[in-house]
Amino acid sequence: MIKKCDHPGCTKAGTCRAPKSRELKDYWFFCRDHAAEYNKNWNYYADMSPDEIEEEWERDTFGTPLKDKEQANNDAADYAKFINDFISGRATFDRRPARGALPANVTSALKIFNLPITASWRDVGIKYRALAKKHHPDTAANKENAASEFARISASYDILKKHFGRK
Repeated sequence: MIKKCDHPGCTKAGTCRAPKSRELKDYWFFCRDHAAEYNKNWNYYADMSPDEIEEEWERDTFGTPLKDKEQANNDAADYAKFINDFISGRATFDRRPARGALPANVTSALKIFNLPITASWRDVGIKYRALAKKHHPDTAANKENAASEFARISASYDILKKHFGRK
């Protein structure tokens, strides 16, 4: 819905939103000309002391300060431990399933594609195209096993397609 410009006497459309206060919850709707005039004259920091301005800048930059230094130190230690465990245990982290165990057929299909359980649909597509090109009966170097290997790759791709919800 288009509103009329909130400037007294203006009949243009109020397409530009301008804050009424520092809380940024209520807004005026002005036409472009009156919005530019309003913004030129509006001061967000009006009626604030230099200390209040400094506090607001720090709060916006660093967040709300913690009053309890011991809790802040404990939080920092927990975060450092988490980062250290994540970095040092990255190999085990990658092998863990994100949402419970995967079905056996999906795990087998990923093994055939030589992909981790964290692989995305895009990873599957890239790997499938490379394997299909390599093992397709028309282009394979080893023609004897090409048909069976290509069938195995295609079956695995179908399993993964269902797993990722693709048609």
